[in-house]
Amino acid sequence: MSLTCSPCNGQLREIAARHGVEHLGIARAGAVDHQAAEQYRRWLDEGRHAGMNYLNRYDDLRADPRLLLPGAASIVCCAVNYYHDTPTASDGPEIALYAHGDDYHEVVRSILDAIAAEIKEKWGGETRVCVDTAPIRERYWAMKSGLGFIGRNNHLIIPGHGSYYFLGEIITTIPFEPDKPINVSCGSCRLCLDACPGHALTMDGPVDARRCLSYLTIENRGPLPEGTDLGNHLYGCDECQRACPHNSHATPTTIKRLQPRQQIVSLTADDVAGMTQPQFSATFSHSAIKRTKLAGLQRNLSAMSPKS
Repeated sequence: MSLTCSPCNGQLREIAARHGVEHLGIARAGAVDHQAAEQYRRWLDEGRHAGMNYLNRYDDLRADPRLLLPGAASIVCCAVNYYHDTPTASDGPEIALYAHGDDYHEVVRSILDAIAAEIKEKWGGETRVCVDTAPIRERYWAMKSGLGFIGRNNHLIIPGHGSYYFLGEIITTIPFEPDKPINVSCGSCRLCLDACPGHALTMDGPVDARRCLSYLTIENRGPLPEGTDLGNHLYGCDECQRACPHNSHATPTTIKRLQPRQQIVSLTADDVAGMTQPQFSATFSHSAIKRTKLAGLQRNLSAMSPKS
């Protein structure tokens, strides 16, 4: 298949929707543009990636995803909804919404693997599925594919639908017709900046992970910086998403494994304080929260202030 396959796009969207992907965009595989690459390099040089040293590796792959799959022609960007409006324990510690269901790495990968298998069956070629593991600029390619725009809160925002979405990519040798990026921005809105507890956001730049509660409670290893007050945030932080006007349109996910697990949304501070390793393993089996380990979760609890 040497020419772009425009009619194939509709068929691909039908396949993706059947597997639970609400929104899909297609970008032509190529190198990341110079301006975006330079901005990313400055972010690293300024140390705003904090302790996430893995982001400073595989520069060549991150700059050109064609190196991840020989003959790559298209990047199929998929958005999987994880939003829910089920009430959580009123006096419980806050856990980021994305972690209320099963581990998205497992769920989204299974969805994209199924789509990739149908691509190969229908059109041939090769595919590679990426779900937050391969060194690929997910939000950049989602933006290039027309899925949405990168907001001031550094999330990928889909106009009319919001940002409560997991992103995943299927790199393929099939030359699907690329979609056009959209011309939308946050304008002068600064609601997410004002809502950010750590003041990690700015009007014109990427997030400073050193001040971000999501980084501090999940990715940070070892003690928290002296004087850290997590408020009521035990794992992650959704304040910038809650403040975003686009998320007023969010609708609950229909994917069962991403719907909230009772043992997570009903968790109390006392549960965490007295939790043993076997209890932690049982409660957070197939959960993204296991990433922070029991010691990390109890460390976070010790830096929280009582909920008023």
